[in-house]
Order: sequence, then structure tokens, then C-alpha cells
Amino acid sequence: MLQLRPNCECCDTDLPPDSPDARICSFECTFCSRCSQQRLAGQCPNCGGELLARPRRPASKLAKHPASTDRVFNPVGCRS
Repeated sequence: MLQLRPNCECCDTDLPPDSPDARICSFECTFCSRCSQQRLAGQCPNCGGELLARPRRPASKLAKHPASTDRVFNPVGCRS
């Protein structure tokens, strides 16, 4: 099950579980669409994988399977 991390690793923007702006790689590194496009050119700076739109969990399932609250902020690999 996806963790649904709560923020962009580059800019720390909040990304709620239903955000259409969240992008992830196959390791679930999480970025906002702006950083994904403008800073990262669609490529994860951590693993080199492709960044794609993160699936959204239906609200009815979030109570039993909540999104992660652990924030990851690692802007080292983010290009400006």
C-alpha cells in the first residue's frame, strides 16, 4: 500500500492524500508537480526513476488506511 507522503521532498509543499499535484517514483519518493516539471525534468533525483502522478486513495478508505504523516525534506538533489 502506498504511504501517501504528505509533502514535496524538494520544496516542502503540502501534498494531501487527494492532491492531484503529487508525483512519485517507484520507491515512493514524493514531489509536487511544479518541482517534478521545473526542477527535476520528470526524473527522481534519488533513484533516477520516472515521476508519475500519485494515485489518490478514496476518502472512504483513508480512515482505515491513513496517509503517512512522516515528512521527508531532502532538497540536496533538487536542481533550481
